[in-house]
Amino acid sequence: MKRPTTAKTKLAARRIGENISTWRKLYNLTSQQLADKAAVSRSTISRLENGDPTVSLETFLNVCRALNCLDAVVDATDPYETDYGRIRADQSLPQRVRG
Repeated sequence: MKRPTTAKTKLAARRIGENISTWRKLYNLTSQQLADKAAVSRSTISRLENGDPTVSLETFLNVCRALNCLDAVVDATDPYETDYGRIRADQSLPQRVRG
């Protein structure tokens, strides 16, 4: 059963899509050129740029690699780059978190 996509997730996907589109244009790439660099179809690039949250993580990361922003994406998810992560760095992390 498919889970519903929250409004915040849809908004984030739309903003990320806009950012990807802007990066592509800054590099003077067509959608097809970016698709070729990321090894995906042009329609997948269109879906990503239009904020489709069902585009796979692998595709998103391949597109980021093709746009030379993959390291920034990885760094953005680094918990130790946040105040909270740095505060908690001295504490041991649980081996497993049950949800």
